[in-house]
Amino acid sequence: MLIIKLLIGMLVGLFIGQFVPVQATKMLVTFADFFGKVLEFSIPFIIIFFITHGIASINRNSGKTLGITVGFAYLSTVAAGLLAAAVGIVLSGHYSQSIPHSMAFTTDKLEPYFFIEVEPIMGVMSALLVAFIFGIGAQATRSTTIQQIAKEGAAVIELFLKRIIIPLLPFYIAAIFADMAHDGSVYATLKTYGLVLLLAIGLHWIYLFSLFIMTGLFSGYNPFKALWLMMPAYFTAIGTMSSSATIPVSLRQTQRLLRHPAVAEFTVPLCATIHLAGSTITLVGCAIAVMIINGGATPTLTQLLPFILMLAVTMVAAPGVPGGGVIAALGILSSMLGFNEEMLGLMIALYVAQDSFGTACNVTGDAAIAMVVEKCCVNEPLINNSVTDKT
Repeated sequence: MLIIKLLIGMLVGLFIGQFVPVQATKMLVTFADFFGKVLEFSIPFIIIFFITHGIASINRNSGKTLGITVGFAYLSTVAAGLLAAAVGIVLSGHYSQSIPHSMAFTTDKLEPYFFIEVEPIMGVMSALLVAFIFGIGAQATRSTTIQQIAKEGAAVIELFLKRIIIPLLPFYIAAIFADMAHDGSVYATLKTYGLVLLLAIGLHWIYLFSLFIMTGLFSGYNPFKALWLMMPAYFTAIGTMSSSATIPVSLRQTQRLLRHPAVAEFTVPLCATIHLAGSTITLVGCAIAVMIINGGATPTLTQLLPFILMLAVTMVAAPGVPGGGVIAALGILSSMLGFNEEMLGLMIALYVAQDSFGTACNVTGDAAIAMVVEKCCVNEPLINNSVTDKT
């Protein structure tokens, strides 16, 4: 399991950074520098192929159903990010007090033995623009060629992540923590991040309760019964760490919940790709903590809002592998929030540590979106005559 491998990587890194000659730590730092550049190089491909494929493959038969599903999923993800941002800003004083000021500005970092330059083919914003142009264009022209290229490209990138990036992540994390152990900042940092992860899981549940109460009142469902009915999907997602792998369970539970089960057949598979509220909560909350602990000032909501709005779009490119959400977000963490290599490494470790809980929040919230879609769109072409009311 990836989280266990990452924990082992952290422990090995701590041991190397404190008890092994500095030459070994510098070897790890050299590897981390190259691996980080390869990871950055892959981000435009992740964005282009996954977002293009996602947009091009969306069913066009019902504009209203599609628009409400995508629009509400996006608003839900943004609202989750704003909740995490507000709580993170309020609690920022606790983050800054938990680590010595001098430690936050440590300069005792090791340099790699050598540097290998690997430049991305384009920036994150350029990749997003390319993905939208070809995704929307392929759907408008019904181009099966572009759809097939995007589909096969996404499959290649997902294979690259599964076979190369994900297996090497524990070594990357070991290198980051070895460097932190060497400069003495690791223990105070880990103490703060433990609190951040607990806070993120708490915010997941606060958000789920709020989301189901609002959508339940709107659609006429008992929000607490609806949330309880989705618990099998929640716990399945904790085990699989994948929204896609949880679709069979979340689809079955959502069908049992709704009066019109065919609504779930459209919304659940789509929302597994575009609705990532739980993942966004963790990314925003952890990003605030990383920024403060690494010597930055407390970010303002004005600074975080553009990042959250872009994150809700970029997360659509999250590949279906453990930790895929943070990999898709690395580009805007670097370009919009100024994260350096060490900060990105910490974000990966933090995100994967709670990935199962964030995924569980994502798939559980999909049922709330299905309730809204059913209320608004039961007479749409995708979900009209084939639908039978549940008795």
